[in-house]
Amino acid sequence: MEARIVLEYGDKRVAKAVAAAVSPDNFKTPEGLSVETRCEDGKVVTTIKCRRSISSLIATVDDLLFCVSTAEKTLHVTDKLEA
Repeated sequence: MEARIVLEYGDKRVAKAVAAAVSPDNFKTPEGLSVETRCEDGKVVTTIKCRRSISSLIATVDDLLFCVSTAEKTLHVTDKLEA
C-alpha cells in the first residue's frame, strides 16, 4: 500500500520549514514501512509505503498530519513573536 500526501503552502519558506520539521520521520520507521518527505515549489510532499496492515498506514498518516499541524502552529507562534 502507498499513500502520497501533498500539502500546498502559499509561502515557500513555510513549506521548507514544515518539511524540515517532519523529515526526521524519513529515518525512524519500523520494518515494512517507509516515509519520505520533501519540499517541492511551496509544497510538502510525503510518500508513505507500507507492507504492513491498513491500520498501520492510517496510523502513520495520522501521525504525520499531527506533526505537520504542530509544525504549522509553532511557525505561527514564532511569526507572532517576531512581529
